[in-house]
Amino acid sequence: MGFDKDLQSIQEVRDLVNRAKAAQKVYATFDQARVDMIVAGIAKACAAQAEPLAKMAVKETGFGIWQDKVLKNLLGSTMLYNAIKDMKTVGIVREDPINKIMEVAVPVGVVAALIPSTNPTSTVMYKTLISLKAGNGIVISPHPNAKNSILATYDVIIKAAKELGVPDGLINCITIPTMQGTDALIKNRSIGMILATGGEAMVRAAYSSGNPALGVGPGNGPAFIEKTADIPTAVRHILESKTFDNGTICASEQSVVTERVIADQVINELKRQGAYFLSEEESKKVSGFIMRANGTMNPAIVGKSVQRVAEMTGITVPAGTRVLVSPQTTVGHDNPYSREKLCPILAFYVEDSWEQACERCVALLQNEGVGHTMTIHSQNEAVIREFALKKPVMRLLVNTPGALGGTGATTNLFPAMTLGCGAVGGSATGDNVSPLHLINIRRVAYGTAELADIRAANPVSEAPAPSFGYGSAGAGVNQLDVEAIARAVMERMGLR
Repeated sequence: MGFDKDLQSIQEVRDLVNRAKAAQKVYATFDQARVDMIVAGIAKACAAQAEPLAKMAVKETGFGIWQDKVLKNLLGSTMLYNAIKDMKTVGIVREDPINKIMEVAVPVGVVAALIPSTNPTSTVMYKTLISLKAGNGIVISPHPNAKNSILATYDVIIKAAKELGVPDGLINCITIPTMQGTDALIKNRSIGMILATGGEAMVRAAYSSGNPALGVGPGNGPAFIEKTADIPTAVRHILESKTFDNGTICASEQSVVTERVIADQVINELKRQGAYFLSEEESKKVSGFIMRANGTMNPAIVGKSVQRVAEMTGITVPAGTRVLVSPQTTVGHDNPYSREKLCPILAFYVEDSWEQACERCVALLQNEGVGHTMTIHSQNEAVIREFALKKPVMRLLVNTPGALGGTGATTNLFPAMTLGCGAVGGSATGDNVSPLHLINIRRVAYGTAELADIRAANPVSEAPAPSFGYGSAGAGVNQLDVEAIARAVMERMGLR
């Protein structure tokens, strides 16, 4: 008699976690040089297959542009490796002989890596490399809609790992992905850390699992074009970002907010660079396809080109259109344009001042995507600083594309596919997640003082016994009175 698919998946998860746990104990004995050699070799193997894996991901999921996924794969391999190659992550990582403190890196153990369908191959590379760099084992949980491309990436990694002497079982991937299997993975007591990238429900489940988790909520980043901005460059950055891989990176811009004094210039520049402004009737047609009846994003439009979105929604756009833009005046859960749209669709808001634009950006973020990312295009450092002080995001990107800047490709942020949203966004970190988030630090602290020294440096005068005043001024009850009263009450109650 055969077992149901969910039961097979759960059993596979248990076996893979046990394998990873045993292999990680061996891997934890490797020194920094050997770990670095392994990470370098796997990163090189991934980079060599960046193009075929990108093509496979697009063919399987229907999301995005393969040429852009090649760049994502290089971000998750070569660029990532260059950022982590000199990190100390094994053994003693810091010594302070003056303060007599020594810090030792301790791997979290086994990492549960949940992989989304929007960035499947690059996220497998990224999560595997940061886990191995930190001395951990890993169990990869594929999104079912990207299973084949994820397994193909895993095969590339495993082949390289065997040649590099990685302990058998250290790197694992679920081959029977089910919701029940993923649930069993994140709740397994041997998991040291969950890396959750994907839908909001899945991220919430990771945080509710009882195991440590680093998750990412939805993005809904507005782009503010302030009146001192270089408008042609700002528009170019926004469109480059929103069209990169057809908008599947959650750090990409979802709305454009600008000041009324430059609104006409911004609109004309957007049109010149390939934006098509929807009429009120067209906006209504498209809005019906952005969200499903249950209020979640419609996967049918995720990662699709403008032309495909136009076909699905029954509108006609000029040749060369790159992005659809819908003028909006409201923000709310029932307005799909004011929410995350992982495709080339932008909302457009005009405000009378930068202060009102600031309020609009906050409203958009609080509607969805709080804590994640937003961009500002400005030459006014005072305004930029005001935004930095007030915006509920962990990444405020200045004069750069959101998708590329947030992931560290066009900024000096850590190159990452998991972008923390901070406490305000319900995340355990606001950082771009790195190997340093996958180790604990054991601190060895030498004694530097004696109790007698502390007392001598902090003399305490002898205090009088406490008294409790009752009744008229000057009347009081001392500690002995309180004790006598307590004894009398206890005797009367038969407690003595």
